[in-house]
Amino acid sequence: MSTYDRSMALTGQPPKQLSRNQKIATLIGFFGLTVILLAAFNVNLPNKALWLSISLGAITAGTVWFAWDMYANKEPGIKNDGVWFKSISSKGFWGWMAGISLTSFYIILYFYPEYLGLVAKGDNKGVIGLFDPLSRALSGNPASQWFVYGTLYTVAILAFGIKFLWKYRHNRYERIRTISVMFFQTAFAFIIPEVMARLNGTSVLNGGKLPYYDLKLVWPLNYYNFEKYRINDFLSAGNIGLALLIFGILSILVITPILTYKYGKRWYCSWVCGCGGLAETAGDSFRQLSDKTVKAWNIERWVVHSVVVFVTLMTTAVIYSYLGNDTSKYLLTKTTFLISVAVVFTLIFAWVMIFKREQLQKDAQYGAIGYMVIILALIGIHFLSGDGNVFLFKSGTLRKSYSFLIGSVFSGVIGTGFYPIFGNRVWCRFGCPMAAILGFQQRLFSKFRITTNGGQCISCGNCSTYCEMGIDVRAYAQKGENIVRSSCVGCGICSAVCPRGVLKLENGPLKGRIDSNQVLLGNDVDLMNLVNQK
Repeated sequence: MSTYDRSMALTGQPPKQLSRNQKIATLIGFFGLTVILLAAFNVNLPNKALWLSISLGAITAGTVWFAWDMYANKEPGIKNDGVWFKSISSKGFWGWMAGISLTSFYIILYFYPEYLGLVAKGDNKGVIGLFDPLSRALSGNPASQWFVYGTLYTVAILAFGIKFLWKYRHNRYERIRTISVMFFQTAFAFIIPEVMARLNGTSVLNGGKLPYYDLKLVWPLNYYNFEKYRINDFLSAGNIGLALLIFGILSILVITPILTYKYGKRWYCSWVCGCGGLAETAGDSFRQLSDKTVKAWNIERWVVHSVVVFVTLMTTAVIYSYLGNDTSKYLLTKTTFLISVAVVFTLIFAWVMIFKREQLQKDAQYGAIGYMVIILALIGIHFLSGDGNVFLFKSGTLRKSYSFLIGSVFSGVIGTGFYPIFGNRVWCRFGCPMAAILGFQQRLFSKFRITTNGGQCISCGNCSTYCEMGIDVRAYAQKGENIVRSSCVGCGICSAVCPRGVLKLENGPLKGRIDSNQVLLGNDVDLMNLVNQK
């Protein structure tokens, strides 16, 4: 038998089978999933707290052990070798099976929770019943499908976060931001809201009711925050509730713009956001599947900004329905509110078109004009609708439509379920209104950019391949041009996988951040324009 290796690969061949440790770790992880699966079929587990601990512990231990055997004994550096040879990470059979399984789980979770054991009046059964002991220990309430989802979500970020830390342990930036998303998901999205629920009715709140509040969610992600029942819950909780309401408003108008100006959208999308945290940890193996074509980029821009318009109209309608016209009862009346919204949008639009128009492509300018006309036209005809209606629709209808189409189908079923098919940032690229708003701010008035050294680029393509947002990073690197894109979440993976140190994430002065000193490599660079700026 011949022993010649005819492969020309410089990095060697991908592993053809799992190691012994990886096989054992896989069995342990599947044992934990089997416990949950048995609960789904209503198998009687006498000590639910014990079996839940065993299940979550086995899933976490299996994932961590598998990752340790895969990365811990390797030299620090690029660890994306072999991803196109593995079925699960190259749209193969197991990739499609994973996508179908995740999508099915999300459909059941969002639309048919009774199949998971949710009981409206009575004790929960099945999977949700299995999580009851943990829910009662944290909040004092029985579990819901959202508590089950939040628990599994947090476990996934923690377990796969450890994997991510080992994989990119050579990069300080990746380690810090991964620890950050693990902390914010565990503390702010999972533990603190449950503790807040336990405080309801206590002397601290003077008998009031505090809403379940993920403190790191900012409008438009928490689009429901300005509904009547939420406002009433805030106000009924006294000073604490009022402080939370004020914090939510300041997050939109003050905190978010300042942080985006200083650090770009990465402060949220890659350091705080739970959706981004899951994409970066559990979805890391699928980042190379993001579509890099110009067609996908064009679809991305129109779809995500249409979602922003939708959520803006919906939120405006919800707040409008909560207000009244009696000036003696309402400091802000319905008419005054709509006029204020129209004025704010007009000012923003005028500022962009006067001072930042050159930074937008023609289709972006036309899109901005079109969206502006739509918003102002709908506000202008609100008087034609009856009381409680705005934009010719009931506010509740708009909210329910958004909650179903965007909040459920897009962000959950498609956004996470399609990781193994379309990459790990489908929701962030095409549907997240928060990412779109922060991207708008990042493009036009942020200090953040990714600088490049074109003279050092060897055109290996690692940066473009592993960009989860579908940006052709190599095209910028070859020209030595700064990367300033609305969609860039500042994950830094392009820099981490670059073998030559070409890419660097920086915060610098606004002047010259887009028209950087470029290297002419057959590209359409206006050299005279650059010379005249000197």
